[in-house]
Amino acid sequence: MSDMPNYILRNCNIFVDRVSQIGQASEITLPVPTEKLEEIRNAGMVMPIDVPMGYEKPEAGFKLTSFDPVVIKLFGLAVGVNKEFLATGALAHEDGRVFSATAYMVGRLTAFDPGSWSPGEKAETEYSISIRKYRLEVEGNVLVEADPFDVSVGGVSQTASIRRALLV
Repeated sequence: MSDMPNYILRNCNIFVDRVSQIGQASEITLPVPTEKLEEIRNAGMVMPIDVPMGYEKPEAGFKLTSFDPVVIKLFGLAVGVNKEFLATGALAHEDGRVFSATAYMVGRLTAFDPGSWSPGEKAETEYSISIRKYRLEVEGNVLVEADPFDVSVGGVSQTASIRRALLV
């Protein structure tokens, strides 16, 4: 094992509805997988504990320096219409090896903020995505995969026993 830094993000891109935004995207915010916890202190307990109750709704976002009408038209589509978003990253080891990271997202563009416009200054439009399906991979190895009915970490379902108890 090397003691040199590994998996350093060197560059990234986002595809919006399968269209590359290379040279347009200035920032990408991936979903933050978060457990939903409820604090309980039942009879006989002297301190509360957190009990896992599922997962928080994943959200993502990105910023473009272009004011792209094609992307803006993805906002507020009809109920049930979801779009694909794909964030890619180049992760480098200090020994020169480069690995691919991919974040596959399916969801809805829920907001766009054109920000402030000033002559002679860069303007950015910020977009928010409500995620329905998410998969994070490095070199084809799935790290996290989530949809409304299951969450898997490292290929292992975290909800299989609950789903079995529900007979689904």
